[in-house]
Amino acid sequence: MAAIETSNRPNTDEGGMGYLQSLPRRVVTVYLPLLIFVIVLLFPFYWMTITAVKPNLEMTDYANFNPFWVVHPTLEHIRYLLFETSYPGWLLNTIIISTASTFLSLLAAVFAAYAIERLRFSGARQVGLAIFLAYLVPPSILFIPLSVMVFNLGLYDTPFALILTYPTFLIPFCTWLLMGYFRSIPFELEECALIDGASRWQILTKIVLPLSVPGLISAGIFAFTLSWNEFIYALTFIQSSENKTVPVGVLTELVRSDVYEWGALMAGALIGSLPVVVLYSFFVEHYVSSMTGAVKE
Repeated sequence: MAAIETSNRPNTDEGGMGYLQSLPRRVVTVYLPLLIFVIVLLFPFYWMTITAVKPNLEMTDYANFNPFWVVHPTLEHIRYLLFETSYPGWLLNTIIISTASTFLSLLAAVFAAYAIERLRFSGARQVGLAIFLAYLVPPSILFIPLSVMVFNLGLYDTPFALILTYPTFLIPFCTWLLMGYFRSIPFELEECALIDGASRWQILTKIVLPLSVPGLISAGIFAFTLSWNEFIYALTFIQSSENKTVPVGVLTELVRSDVYEWGALMAGALIGSLPVVVLYSFFVEHYVSSMTGAVKE
């Protein structure tokens, strides 16, 4: 009987991942796709890096120089970007605007998500769906009425024009994300706290928020990244060079008519992407786990 049961037992090596035991199959099914994925993913950063340190002659003389390599690296483009343009000011503006808009968006999203998920009022689900559908409205439509409001309030060409308009597309998604994360927290914890006499504010600050730190980190990373890369609002509401953000300043100030300063452009794009890369590298585990939990919910 033991022999019969052993023979009827499915071979786990043949099923599941057993087909990866041979080296040729691993190369074709695992290593080669991963190699292609890594090349496609990292090639833009590689191209920005070599272009930022490549002399102008090597950018145009493909007959004598390999376009995928640098023979005589130079820091002239980076020096020009940092000391002869307003790029440091653009970078500071982007940091301030992204941080402030992220903070405002998280603050509003926490209250909205908690009210929808925990207070159980009539029509809560419909309100949550409406908030998420608001995220689907493209900024190319919203910036027209928002521009009228910005002009009427006297905020044109000031950082507050962006700090107050960015939450219009940050709050809906952050609210939807936090709704899914709040839903994963056992409601019995709040019931016990209510029985012990805790207020809703105490429950939110001492129970829900400490348990929602990964979700808050995920929503904050998402909001900060969108604010950092936003272009349409920054192009519409900011005019002076000293108030521009990195995406708008690099494009409008380093492209003059048909003259493209490719070295400075790539240096600006590379330096501008580093803060977001560093942010993701520190919190990538929390970001992935909280996004997965929100999708499950």
